[in-house]
Amino acid sequence: MLRAFVNAFKVPDLRKKILFTLFIIALYRFGSHVPVPIVDIAKLQNALQQQGQGGFLNFIDLFSGGALTRMAVFGLGIMPYITSSIIMQLLVVVIPKLERWQKEGETGIKKINQVTRYVTVVLALLQSTGLVFLFHSGSQQLGGVDIFPTGKFTAPNIALIVMVMTAGTAMIMWMGELITQRGIGNGMSILIFTSVISRLPQEGRAILLQGGTTKFTTILLIGFLLILAVVFIEQGQRRIPIQYAKRVVGRRMTTGGSTYIPLKVNQAGVIPIIFAASILYFPTLLASVYHASWFTNIVSNYVTNQRSFVYMTIYGLLVVFFAYFYTAITFNPVDTADNLRKYGGVIPGIRPGQPTANYLNDVLVRITLPGSLFLAAIALLPSIVLAFWVIQQFPFGGTSLLITVGVALETMKQLESQLLMRHYEGFLK
Repeated sequence: MLRAFVNAFKVPDLRKKILFTLFIIALYRFGSHVPVPIVDIAKLQNALQQQGQGGFLNFIDLFSGGALTRMAVFGLGIMPYITSSIIMQLLVVVIPKLERWQKEGETGIKKINQVTRYVTVVLALLQSTGLVFLFHSGSQQLGGVDIFPTGKFTAPNIALIVMVMTAGTAMIMWMGELITQRGIGNGMSILIFTSVISRLPQEGRAILLQGGTTKFTTILLIGFLLILAVVFIEQGQRRIPIQYAKRVVGRRMTTGGSTYIPLKVNQAGVIPIIFAASILYFPTLLASVYHASWFTNIVSNYVTNQRSFVYMTIYGLLVVFFAYFYTAITFNPVDTADNLRKYGGVIPGIRPGQPTANYLNDVLVRITLPGSLFLAAIALLPSIVLAFWVIQQFPFGGTSLLITVGVALETMKQLESQLLMRHYEGFLK
């Protein structure tokens, strides 16, 4: 692998891509440490550190690489873009016009991406405004503190902070697209990867100080085994063989051939965990508005308490449900069967048309079950560890682990293909 990296730097254009990607990453991390004006950063850091891993804003802070705890220019991170992308993927299934755009090819995809950017800016405006008022309200979710100095919570100051954070999100989108066009890997994924791994040293140090060397070593071993398991599941796929017959296109006869449809075991990726975590935050939001004692006790004891058996059960079932839900949205067996029939492709032993769609659906349902159970186990592992050990956080959570391993694998494959195109030995012999 080290030789492959050396070979990558020997190629001028590949070296430029790698250095450009590293430059954008450094710029992104710099923006994550530049605070917005007005606010008292020390109060915010103390309040969020007291919440621990199950805090109200910890999920957003994960994708900003700790920038939210510093109320930085890039404090919202890439989360508004992720939310916007998920919304657009769901709307493509519901709105016929978006579905037509998606089928138009590259032109339609550009239109959808443009709408996604606009939705991202709107979400960033709403989210930054909500955070500003939440940080001023002295909410119990923030430990009852107000991070604004006395007399500084005015309309011009609010507008300034909102515009700065929204502009930071727009700049993150631009930097991600620059990496995709001129660097290595998918830009947005690289920035998310950077944000997630930037928290690992701090979380590891906290575990070492709280739990001692034995727990720290044990957690490192668990993390290593989890990475192996994630790589195994992420690479796992069911290959459906496809046979194409000879056909006439214009005045030419095309030769038939055989290929396959790769159906991944984890077809939904990390999206089910994000959906499930978002659903579990709704009761917390309601508790910050509706202050009835009985409702607040239920939320604090069962919904937000990661050590609770009720929390683990609800979270696990939500992850399994959303794994099937998102897989059904992203892969349509009927459309796949129709496309195969149009281009003369058949699955050996299966009749074209509806029987092919039923076969693909049955296979997808079967292989999604172990994938969804694996996602639920990865998502619940931090809660299980926290239930048995008295530590504040577990660095190898489901979301962070799937993102880091998945992005690392995809980036390595892209660099591998670039090296093989230039007749260099890649990572794998």
